[in-house]
Amino acid sequence: MSTTTLKPAPAETASLRPRATDGEGRIGLRGNLRHIGALMRRNLLQIKKDPESMFDVLLMPIIFTLLFVYVFGGSVGGSMGGGRQEYLNYLVPGLMAMMGVNIAMAVGTGVNDDFRKGVMDRFRTMPIARSSVLIAKIVVELGRLMVATLILLGMGFALGMELQTSVVGLIGAVALSAVFSAAIMWIFILLGLAMKTAQAVQGMGMLVLMPLQFGSSIFAPTQTMPGWLQTFTDYNPLSNLADAARGLMMGGPVAHSVWVTLGWAAVITALTAPLAVAKFRKKS
Repeated sequence: MSTTTLKPAPAETASLRPRATDGEGRIGLRGNLRHIGALMRRNLLQIKKDPESMFDVLLMPIIFTLLFVYVFGGSVGGSMGGGRQEYLNYLVPGLMAMMGVNIAMAVGTGVNDDFRKGVMDRFRTMPIARSSVLIAKIVVELGRLMVATLILLGMGFALGMELQTSVVGLIGAVALSAVFSAAIMWIFILLGLAMKTAQAVQGMGMLVLMPLQFGSSIFAPTQTMPGWLQTFTDYNPLSNLADAARGLMMGGPVAHSVWVTLGWAAVITALTAPLAVAKFRKKS
């Protein structure tokens, strides 16, 4: 997975100085937003200097779509009562859920790499909100996710995917995937701050994500799975996200899956975001 390294430039340091503070000396909202914007620009400039960091975003949707449709589409689609066409309609909304969590891993590895190179130590000496550094990374990664999602949808429509609801449903599925991905990014930021190397963050992330991804409804219906595994998939947040995106794009019940997904996102963010910010302040 790609990592984004922030390199502070002396000429831009002034843009990170707060202009608005409240009575307690804390950075005000305008100052926070200005700092986030400046740090987002640094991340984007780094991507421009290192275009190879976009390879995962550009290639992952194409490779996974072709791989699963043409390797498993015939058999899985046949078991669903159709063929590759029906499996394509089933798969693409599920891949939206998978890509979100995979791209989220890049935030953790990037934060870890920035600390190892001393970039974050420089930021912590500046009069900026500690959360702005982390939020800026999340916003930029969400932008990368949108690029990957557009490529995935373009690939799906090129292969014959049919949107069976409306453009509003499609936008809702994309937005829901982004919300859940942003929540998962806080987990990986916390891992990036807690673990010693970026490789360790990626390794731990894969150990967690692989069972969640393949023990879900992303790639295949869960009805033929063993009973104990079906119970796991019922509570798996990726299953609920995939089912919600599928319902929004292809039709069917969506309310339960959408609310469960939003609930997972809210709980994950509420638990991990404060811990990540606190760890960022204290990390030596």
